[in-house]
Amino acid sequence: MPVSKASSQGLACLALLLASHFPLWAADVKAGANIAANGGAQGAPACVSCHGSQGEGGPGFPPLAGQSAGYLERQLHTLAAGKRKAVTMAPVARALTDQEKADVAAYYASLKLPIESKVGALPKSKDSNGAWLVERGRWADGIPACAKCHGPGGTGVGTDFPAIGHLDAKYMQTQMAAWRKQERDAGPLGLMGSIAQKLTDQDVQDVADYYQQLHQGAKPASN
Repeated sequence: MPVSKASSQGLACLALLLASHFPLWAADVKAGANIAANGGAQGAPACVSCHGSQGEGGPGFPPLAGQSAGYLERQLHTLAAGKRKAVTMAPVARALTDQEKADVAAYYASLKLPIESKVGALPKSKDSNGAWLVERGRWADGIPACAKCHGPGGTGVGTDFPAIGHLDAKYMQTQMAAWRKQERDAGPLGLMGSIAQKLTDQDVQDVADYYQQLHQGAKPASN
């Protein structure tokens, strides 16, 4: 049956739509593990030298294990394009090919996230500031609850909202500073860029402390 011009245009639009949502390369977890351990073909150093042998993070470097592959891959592209400023990571991201970015992101996503989804009780007025910010937010200042975007227990949601429940306050504060200085992409609808302007260092400390308590006193990942 002949295909009409309208149908052809519709199929072309569908193809473009699919292409914009799905990469042209299939991620290879084993190849990603090799990049993490030994570096990339174009000189990118081994990820384990900074992010730990199991993606657990290291001093000044965030944990990667269990994060969404889509989120990790997007951050690598953002770093390579200069939309997220990071003296150490930007040249590493530029040294990785698109295929290598997809592979290493898939590898780290295949590892176990060290925290589990856990819904905290809705805090009462006498409870901590951290509990309020995570579970309820501070709507008077236009700050939504962390759990609304980052999921119960801060375990992450999709490609835009990473797991944060295992991060320490120092790393969180570093990222807040980057958003305030517009050195990091503000995220969907500019949400994190706006929230960072409203959170104090004490707020961030309280949030990190609350997550640590929520996850039964587990030590936050070293960053």
